[in-house]
Amino acid sequence: MPFALASCSIGLPKHTLHQKIEAIRHAGFDGIELSFPDLQAYANLHFGRDIAEDDYDTLCEAGQAVRQLVERHNLQIFVLQPFSNFEGWPEGSQKRKDAFARARGWIRIMEAVGTDMLQVGSSDSEGIATDPDQVAADLRELADMLAEKGFKLAYENWCWSTHAPKWSDVWNIVQKVDRPNVGLCLDTFQSAGGEWGDPTTESGRIETPAITEMELSVRYRASLKELAGTVPADKIFFFQISDAYKVQPPLEDKPDPESGLRPRGRWSHDYRPLPYDGGYLPIEQFAKAVLDTGFEGWFSVEVFDGKFEEKFGQDLNKYAQKAMDSCKELLSKAKETQ
Repeated sequence: MPFALASCSIGLPKHTLHQKIEAIRHAGFDGIELSFPDLQAYANLHFGRDIAEDDYDTLCEAGQAVRQLVERHNLQIFVLQPFSNFEGWPEGSQKRKDAFARARGWIRIMEAVGTDMLQVGSSDSEGIATDPDQVAADLRELADMLAEKGFKLAYENWCWSTHAPKWSDVWNIVQKVDRPNVGLCLDTFQSAGGEWGDPTTESGRIETPAITEMELSVRYRASLKELAGTVPADKIFFFQISDAYKVQPPLEDKPDPESGLRPRGRWSHDYRPLPYDGGYLPIEQFAKAVLDTGFEGWFSVEVFDGKFEEKFGQDLNKYAQKAMDSCKELLSKAKETQ
């Protein structure tokens, strides 16, 4: 099983992509998820000026240099991420035109960096369609654009999404898309944090008058059993791992006034450590369900730990090694989980 680390999940803003790649290789990883902001930061440094996010000619030139850098370190860029807020915009709207223009630009970048997979997160935008058929139609059109280049699309549920926050939601949409080059990106945080955890409660789990703690656990286990029994392994294109801190005091149950992010979005952006590094979510059970499908693909670390500097300082090698150790530990314990 190949191990990877997302470029956005290591280091601080001061660290270069080159420094990140060196640490990732030193820890023994096989590949990286290339995050668009890291590509843009590399381009800014490479050309000595600020490169706009839609300056695709320049980004592609930088992407070719990143590809060479990664290959020199015997790594693979297995996916470009995160392609967000794409699907569901009204037909004929400027938002929809912009989304498809961005898709064409990102496909060019995929060619430049040498990857064949695009990660698409389920949109968290307001004002989009929530009809699964319309969402599927947009993704089908994107899938066909990707297929022209031999590329594929990994659709991920974001647990604060406005239309597809659960793994079962994105799986339903992927089946409606009905394209061989469209599959899932599953994530321990997005599912354990969406179906069991809650950053707005003292307990850190979902609390409602209608469901007890035991009933919540029963529902979560039933969801995992369904995943293991219904999703074919070859439709899971890759698997992301992270955990979450229990937020104290809990976040307010409303969008953040500055970022506009809903509570689970804020939780995702700043409170996601490595497995076995301070989190509390039932991630081993989720990993077991994924493995029980027969999945043997990319096992990738994607974390957003606001305590990175406090824990690791400037030591990227220490962090990357801990990330590798967490992959191996989660894989081992998931296999042992009953």
